[in-house]
Amino acid sequence: MKIARVRTYRLACPLPEILGHAQGRFDSRQAMIVQIVTDDGLEGWGECSGLASVAQTAITTFYGPRLIGADPMQTDVVWHTLWRASMDYARRGMMLAALSGIDMALWDLRGRALGRSVSELMGGRVRERVPCYVTGLYYRDLPEAEMIPALVEEAHEYVDQGFRAVKVQIGRNIPFDIGLVRALRRALPSTPLIADARHAYDLPEAVVIGRVLEEVNFNLFEDPLLSEHGESYRHLAATVRVPLATGKREQTRWGFQSLLSTGGVHVALPDLAYCGGPSEALRIRAIAGSHGVNVIPHTGGTMLSQAAAVHFLASDFRHPGRAESSVGYAEWEAPDANPIRDALFSEPVVIEGGVARVPTGPGLGVTIDRDIMRIFTMEMQEVTSNR
Repeated sequence: MKIARVRTYRLACPLPEILGHAQGRFDSRQAMIVQIVTDDGLEGWGECSGLASVAQTAITTFYGPRLIGADPMQTDVVWHTLWRASMDYARRGMMLAALSGIDMALWDLRGRALGRSVSELMGGRVRERVPCYVTGLYYRDLPEAEMIPALVEEAHEYVDQGFRAVKVQIGRNIPFDIGLVRALRRALPSTPLIADARHAYDLPEAVVIGRVLEEVNFNLFEDPLLSEHGESYRHLAATVRVPLATGKREQTRWGFQSLLSTGGVHVALPDLAYCGGPSEALRIRAIAGSHGVNVIPHTGGTMLSQAAAVHFLASDFRHPGRAESSVGYAEWEAPDANPIRDALFSEPVVIEGGVARVPTGPGLGVTIDRDIMRIFTMEMQEVTSNR
């Protein structure tokens, strides 16, 4: 069995309203889907996170031709072959995101070929269900005094739907952030809450917000600083007693080794569509485990990324080990911020009462509706030759 075709689909969809977070506003969502087809017609599907048009170009012009004729069952061989081909000038960034989508598609294809789920291939499924936290509470075009009660009401809706925890966007400005997190904790006194700053703060600001999050008992402070500032994370961790999480825009085992070695990060957040793919995520999990750090995959894409993250968590052992094992939460983005995910799949990851069922079908266990995909497709490109 050899790889015969590599197709990429760049998708886009407008949002019902403009949403915002600490780094800007957005009125649409894009996705970049990878399809790998063998000479006997077997398919695998993956996804790249980030700039869709850049990832599509990287696959069509560079990685795709190198895949033609390769054995898709040898995922490690393929990964390292592609990594070596670009490592002199592309050890980070969108080239690694493109490689991530390819790797995810190969895991899906290998699972389909063997009739096994990705979680089984990752070492074995140790749980059939994974609890979810919801990522939402994006900024709306409202005055700040009106926005806070609107976001609190939105958080209530997610809790009523059964989600086990809620992630809120912060990093707008210090007074607004403090008012928002205090209002959320008053409204939801026992719900686990996560604050995502999207790298918006410098260290003194992060200390101010971190102390407020500690005071109101938030469960996680996500991306308070740039992940390149490992020493600043160590200083922040020594100053506040709220757990710190980062890594959704970090890549490769070497990047995470550098990030975690300072000791300031309590939870690692690799994105399987960006960090290097499922193959590299498993290596990152091993690196994190050596530091006593648990891993919760970041997920903001389609059901392909969602399924990959759920399989990853279904095969995960938490630190420290104990008879009554804890379970990492899967991320689930609010539907109004991610309409492509919910429209595109005829067989999705099933969420019931805020809990994801681990797909049991072969590969990732989700199925794209190709008729719907045509509606969202802005551009499709195909590679059939290694020249």
